[in-house]
Amino acid sequence: MGILTHADGTSDPILSRMVDEDKVPWYKKPNLRFLYMILFPACMGIEMTSGFDSQLINALQFIPPFNKYFGDGYIDPTTKTNGVSPPLLGIINASYSLGAIISVPFAPMFNQYVGRRWAIMSGSLIMVFGALLQGFAVDAAMYIIARMFLGFGIVLCIISGSAMIGELCYPKERPIMTSLFNSSYFFGAIVAAAIALRTADISGNWAWRIPSLLQCFPSLFQIVFIFFLPESPRYLISKDRDDEAFDILVKYHAEGDRDSVFVRAEMAQIKTTIKLELEFAKQSWMDMFKTAGMRRRVFISSMMGLFTQWSGNTLISYYLSTILDMIGYNTTFAKTRINIVTRFPRRKMFLLCTISMLCVYVGWTISMQQVLAASTIKAKNSHAAVAVLFFIFAYQPTYNIGNNSLTYTYLVELFPYAERARGIAVEQFFGRGAGFFSTYVNPIALRAITWKYLAIYCGWITVEILFVYFFYPETQGRTLEELAFLFEDKALADNVTVAVEKQIHFEGPDSTKEVITHIEDTVPKAVAFINYLNYDLHAWDKSLDPNDWYRLEY
Repeated sequence: MGILTHADGTSDPILSRMVDEDKVPWYKKPNLRFLYMILFPACMGIEMTSGFDSQLINALQFIPPFNKYFGDGYIDPTTKTNGVSPPLLGIINASYSLGAIISVPFAPMFNQYVGRRWAIMSGSLIMVFGALLQGFAVDAAMYIIARMFLGFGIVLCIISGSAMIGELCYPKERPIMTSLFNSSYFFGAIVAAAIALRTADISGNWAWRIPSLLQCFPSLFQIVFIFFLPESPRYLISKDRDDEAFDILVKYHAEGDRDSVFVRAEMAQIKTTIKLELEFAKQSWMDMFKTAGMRRRVFISSMMGLFTQWSGNTLISYYLSTILDMIGYNTTFAKTRINIVTRFPRRKMFLLCTISMLCVYVGWTISMQQVLAASTIKAKNSHAAVAVLFFIFAYQPTYNIGNNSLTYTYLVELFPYAERARGIAVEQFFGRGAGFFSTYVNPIALRAITWKYLAIYCGWITVEILFVYFFYPETQGRTLEELAFLFEDKALADNVTVAVEKQIHFEGPDSTKEVITHIEDTVPKAVAFINYLNYDLHAWDKSLDPNDWYRLEY
């Protein structure tokens, strides 16, 4: 747990132990294997759009026709060639994040209303429209608006897709699959850089129109494959469609065995947890601030959003061209080729991530200062310039250790089902807000204070290290429902444990339906009885056997 302690509301990991006893690998389970194969094009590729976008705008700055078309006669003072003025370049880059910010308040409600699949479909259609608008833009204003559509659609898809992966996957593979979700960002980035590498030699405006249009392709994959996936069982249970949810769990988590003890226990755990969550949650934004536990979750996800965009990564993602100009690599050939090269404890991995990022940024800052100090006396420091390139390439692995691979894994585990979409939306709001600010300010600040701007990031990353150390709880090795009451009273988690134990030891072919009905009847009675007596759950007698909850009557 984080150094600043809290009540441990995790439940007994009964289901996690059952998962550990399952020694059959996923690739030997036909139904689960099919599910994972479809998850890749339908959900995993969502972040390809973001990766494509970051490298697209980065790469287009290397292409003379783009700079001439949108530069409106501006001459870059460093290269003495056509360029886009820093304020305009900043707003072109930041418009993607601005569209995402606008989407955040509506995305969770839309997600809860139409379900995970239709939210992904809707977001993908919006992004296809945005990419087409972007490719056929006639001026900077149209290009900016197109990028806002892309940003609006990506949030709908990210919130639904990351939740969908966490809620559909078998618990053993869930951490790996949710980690891969964000990793597709780099596949999109590599593809965009490769496309720009080939189109950079085109003399006309199609040099930038072609890669701009091709940004629609990741979304087309989602449109084609999304309805080959089943809906999230947790979403179906929240809508009282229990039989459909049970069928999905049986098919993919038990390979069709309707008598599977694991699936019966999993169904009981999910249903009981969601039932308890919905007893106290109105599924509104106010729920995010109602309890101390939820406020802590919001605080962590807010800071996580800032960390994903204010760790210096946007400098490399969007302004590599400017940095390369400053250290003397200013030909289109050199810049496009440099551009293309580029199941663990969660808390420890985030600490390793932030500490290693700080080390890289300190080295980068010192090297950059040496390069610029030499240039002021009309000299060259080629060794320092090579060191800058080394630290630029070294940065990405350090960032990926935590901020890329674990962000959505951690968010899915941190928030209970009823608030999961809103929790991811909070991270997106702060992340996109930080991205909007940094992408707009970066080119201006780099020109104004050069290497000193990197020193500011060194200070901020130090803040990140301290925050992770003091506030991040450990979530490894539990199912989503075992983490649902992480910051709440343990009595709630114990209630879920009782339901799972009853399911495991219940006999008979219709046990699932009968026990779930029993839970549905008894849980509200227990909660109502406690409320009636005006007990404070935090003061509840811990010596009370959790089984006694099921003996309470009005």
